[in-house]
Amino acid sequence: MPLELIYWHWFAFAVFLLTVEVLAPGMYFLWMAQASLITGVLFFLYPAMNWELQLFWFSIFSIIGVMVARRFFKSHYIESDQPLLNKRTSQFIGRVFTLEQPIVNGRGKIKIDDSIWKAKGIDCPAGTCVRVIGAESVVLLVEIAD
Repeated sequence: MPLELIYWHWFAFAVFLLTVEVLAPGMYFLWMAQASLITGVLFFLYPAMNWELQLFWFSIFSIIGVMVARRFFKSHYIESDQPLLNKRTSQFIGRVFTLEQPIVNGRGKIKIDDSIWKAKGIDCPAGTCVRVIGAESVVLLVEIAD
C-alpha cells in the first residue's frame, strides 16, 4: 500500500526545513520551506493533485525562491560596520607592537594581547617597537616604528 501525501505533510516538511535552516544557516532551506508551504496550500486547494505534480511544483517554487532571493540580496548588499571582523591580520595593520623575540634572518615573534604572532622584517632586537605594514597569511610584515 503506497504512502499517500496529505497537505499537512507539506506543512510539516516546511517546519522541518525551517529547523534545518536554523541549525545550518545558508538561506537556501528558508526558500525551500516557503516552497513546501506554497505546495501544501496548493494541495489543500486542489486535493486531486498527484504526488508527481506536487513534487514538480515544490521544485519549481524552490528554484524560483532561491533565484529571486539571490538576485535580491546581491543587489541589496548590506555593508558591515566591522568589515575586518574575521580578518585578524588585517586588524593589526598600522598598529605598533613590541617584539617578544628578536627578528633574526628576517623572522621573529610579536606578542599581541594573549597571542604570539610570527613577524617578518629587518633584523632587530627583542623589545623594539615595530609597526605592522601588511600580512602574508598568518605572518605579520613589520617595520621599525618611529
